[in-house]
Amino acid sequence: MNILITSAGRRVSLVKAFQNELNFFFPEGQIIAVDFNTSLSAACQISEKSFELPLLDDSSYIEKLLELCIVNQVKLIIPTIDPELYVLSKNREVFLKNGIIPIVSSKTLIDICGNKRKTHDFFYDKGIDFAKEFSKNNYSLPLYIKPVSGSRSSKNYIVEHQNDFKPCHFENENLIFLEYLDHNQYDEFTCDLYYDRNHFLKCVVPRKRIEVRDGEVSKGVTRKNDLVEYITDHLNYIEGAIGCLCAQFFKHKNTNQIYGIEINARFGGGYPLTYFAGANYPRWIIQEYLLNQNISKFNDWKGDLLMLRYDNEILVHDYKEA
Repeated sequence: MNILITSAGRRVSLVKAFQNELNFFFPEGQIIAVDFNTSLSAACQISEKSFELPLLDDSSYIEKLLELCIVNQVKLIIPTIDPELYVLSKNREVFLKNGIIPIVSSKTLIDICGNKRKTHDFFYDKGIDFAKEFSKNNYSLPLYIKPVSGSRSSKNYIVEHQNDFKPCHFENENLIFLEYLDHNQYDEFTCDLYYDRNHFLKCVVPRKRIEVRDGEVSKGVTRKNDLVEYITDHLNYIEGAIGCLCAQFFKHKNTNQIYGIEINARFGGGYPLTYFAGANYPRWIIQEYLLNQNISKFNDWKGDLLMLRYDNEILVHDYKEA
């Protein structure tokens, strides 16, 4: 019983979490990490096995991934980046026919998560408030500019004054103008949500983002606040959702008003904090998909757990550049 983690990169903590949980149930099981360049991937260096794969836009990607899974007796695939989600979901049946389960939500949900306007429509249908979108001909300042599609806060801008605009802000149709939610007034939370095989919510862990580097939390703290009940009420069932989803919400510091920002249908970079708080999503994935067990609702995770990240080193001896 082996598990493969794609685009492992620097996700050492996620690999270690799956190693711990797989070893608990299947001591002979292995975590296999893949990346475009395994020699420069910290997570690949600490996994039991690692292999290189071509980039996603390579026409042979799925064929080579499938072959790798079959040869190495992989039973589960855990994706880690947004571009992989749609490709794996689209080819899900190819893997299932070979006894391999990609832990990836439906194509419809992934499409919603990958498009900010569709995400806003989703929030509207679920009764969740979200930042108003302005017309580029009729807006008020300050405002927030972000791409309709994209992740990791790339090409996001705060515009406070008219002279802060650049021509590309108006010319680029992929950029949208949104109501600005001031961080002085709102706390930002990333919430790790676990959905079972039947698309029902089993766990919510809000993580307050204290400091972020390159779109990923570097300082954060778990909070047992009203976001847990709010998300349970509004997102108790999401058609097509399975495994870990990470959803971003803004919560007003005084009024407690909540705005939905975005959803990613995968493990977020800050998930290790949720794992250390006791919400064991890797174990639940193994129990559901390898042991055919049902998962119960879980709220017995540790609140007020602070995570402070720092850089660590993986040393590779006798390394030679190709």
